[in-house]
Formats: sequence, C-alpha cells, structure tokens
Amino acid sequence: MIDYVSGKLAAKKPTEAVIDVGGIGYKVLIPTSTFEKLPAIGKEVAVLTHHYVREDAMTLFGFATPEERTVFNLMLAVSGVGPKLALAALSALRPSEIRDRVLEGDSAMLTRIPGVGKKTAERLIIELRDRFEKTALGSSTSTSADTPTVSYRADALAALEALGLSRSGAEKAILTVLRTNPDISSAEELIRLALRA
Repeated sequence: MIDYVSGKLAAKKPTEAVIDVGGIGYKVLIPTSTFEKLPAIGKEVAVLTHHYVREDAMTLFGFATPEERTVFNLMLAVSGVGPKLALAALSALRPSEIRDRVLEGDSAMLTRIPGVGKKTAERLIIELRDRFEKTALGSSTSTSADTPTVSYRADALAALEALGLSRSGAEKAILTVLRTNPDISSAEELIRLALRA
C-alpha cells in the first residue's frame, strides 16, 4: 500500500494533483479541501494517500490531513459508498462536520452532499455512528505534532459557540486564523484572534 506521496507539485486542479517523484508523475485524486492547502506549482508537497485497487483500475486518492483520510476510509466501508462519493463528501463538508452530522443523525445535511439521497444518508448514519464514536479524529490518526492544534481547535470551537457564534461561523473564523497564524499554541490565543476575524 502507498501511504503517502512526496515530491514536486507538477500540476493541480480542484479535483486532482500531479506530483513528480523522481521523474515519475503520480496523479492523485483529491477533495477540494486538500486542493486549498496545496502549494504553488513547482513547490515541494506531500500528501497522505489511499491506494484504491479494483480489477479494472488502480487509483491514488490524496489528503492533506490524517482526518480527511480517516473519514474517507470509514466511508468506503459503508455499503453502496464508493471513492467518488467519499471524495464528494469531503469536498462538501470538513471531516469534523461529517462526523458531527452522522452522530447527530442529521440526514438532511448529509443529503446536501452531491450524490447522497435520503436512503444513502440514513445508511451513512446507521453504519458510521458507532465507528465515529470509537474514532477520535485528530488524536489516534494524527501525528503527535498535529494533536495540540486539533485539541486547541476543538476547545476554541466549543468556546466560540458558547459565546454565541454559530458552529459554521466559528469554524470559518478558526480556519481563517489558522491559515495566517499556523504556529498558535493555545486555545485562548485562537479564540481571541477568531473573535477579531
């Protein structure tokens, strides 16, 4: 199995990237959330991957974060859900949003994902609820260097919601802050900057 691909970014589109590894270009299909995190063409890049193998095809799917890959893998285990649908879900919602919608049984929100009807949304909720309860996004799947940021982010999100921000507004503010201040080391600092965002 190919766990990650690291090299020079040769090309990128919202749905795919080509990474040059020693003169070989690996085409990696990606969600738009990963596309937004890619560097400029010609720069070094590394993406986590899922190597999908079928009788008639071998495809690499790439992800900027361990959380994206974890949710992708969990969704593939659901009957009737293939990689295209899992990728569409990650392009429409962040991994934490997918988990929250499943745990809350919010089938209406899940049907906003392209290709997900009412029956598929209900199947996702039934088959993924237990798995999401046992999966700590951002702890067991991420490196130790990533864990503090995820922990601070969760704390900051809860605090911002308690202060009256909507969940989507709070997440948007947090993402804005983390893009410009990736070295934040505390929830307090993240909350303070997010309230100004």
